[in-house]
Amino acid sequence: MSVFDPSDPAHARALERLGTEPFVWLTTVTHDGQPSTTPVWFWWDGERFLLYSQPDKPKLRNIASNPRVGVHLQSDAVGDEDVVIVEGVAEADPQARPLHLVPEYREKYRAAIERNGWTPEGMAGDYSVGVRVTPTSVRAW
Repeated sequence: MSVFDPSDPAHARALERLGTEPFVWLTTVTHDGQPSTTPVWFWWDGERFLLYSQPDKPKLRNIASNPRVGVHLQSDAVGDEDVVIVEGVAEADPQARPLHLVPEYREKYRAAIERNGWTPEGMAGDYSVGVRVTPTSVRAW
């Protein structure tokens, strides 16, 4: 069940943006409680976020020790419109298909992958750890 309410205009706009935004800001928490935020590419499947990481990155260690995360979309320039803050639970997903085998992800990032000189298969080799984030709450305005 989604935490988004499509009848709420701010939530409806957030859902629209989840289909088009190029990245989200993922906040994890280090072992000593320090928030750590990084931009990540993602695919929103209507229920959960799917993102990929290189193995042995701090965000994976952070998620393993504390799966609670924040996911934020970029807001407008002054921060009073298009604000979307999602809190959720993240987990590495060993069953996630490699990114080059997820047609929606591959198409969303096709131009960016090419612009970076990668192939989808090469990027999938480097970013081989699938991570799923299940939202538990959302604030949007």
